[in-house]
Amino acid sequence: MDRSLVSVRAALVLLLAALAGVGVGLLSVLAGNGVVGGVLAGLTAAGGAVPVFNQVIAPDATHSSPVVRGAGTKGGSARG
Repeated sequence: MDRSLVSVRAALVLLLAALAGVGVGLLSVLAGNGVVGGVLAGLTAAGGAVPVFNQVIAPDATHSSPVVRGAGTKGGSARG
């Protein structure tokens, strides 16, 4: 059982979304919107933060060979 249940990237995305939701919910309650309003604001913020953090955080590195384009040319033109 070497494989983990959740990747590090997925755990980080969910953790950051949860922190964003708690922060927004806490600020909403402190602003006077009540507990129910704070919970709804926090859930909305967490749901909206998941796709944002998913795009921002780089995907896991894959084991592929790097692509080298035009190693000896500058500006894409071939010299001869």
